[in-house]
Amino acid sequence: MRLASAVLFCFFLPSSFSVLAADKSARNSLHGAIAYHQASGSMGWATDRRTSREASTEALKQCGHEQCVVVASVTRNCAALAKNPKKFSVQKGATRQEAETKALAKCGAGCEVAVWTCTR
Repeated sequence: MRLASAVLFCFFLPSSFSVLAADKSARNSLHGAIAYHQASGSMGWATDRRTSREASTEALKQCGHEQCVVVASVTRNCAALAKNPKKFSVQKGATRQEAETKALAKCGAGCEVAVWTCTR
C-alpha cells in the first residue's frame, strides 16, 4: 500500500507544481491595451499594467473621448493600430514590428501606424 501511495504521489506531484507555476506566471503577466474613437481620432494606450482591467481603464482615460472603446488587449504580446481618415486596423504580434506590419497590411494604402503597445 505504501509503495502505491508513493508512486501516486510522485506521479501527481510534478503536474501539481507545473499548474502552480503556470498560475504564478499568469499572475505575473503584464497587460496592455489600446483605446480608439474613430470619428474624433482620439486614442490612448497602456503598457505593463497588473490586470487587463487596469490596462483598459488607463487606455480609455488617455483616449479622453466618452465614446472611446478598447480595440486591443494584450498580455505578453504587442498590438498596433494603423489608420487613415476612412478606416483603421488593429493587429497583434509577438513584436512591435510584427504587429505594425500586420496592421498596415490589413488597413491598406494610405494608412500609418498611429499607436502601439507591447508588454513584457
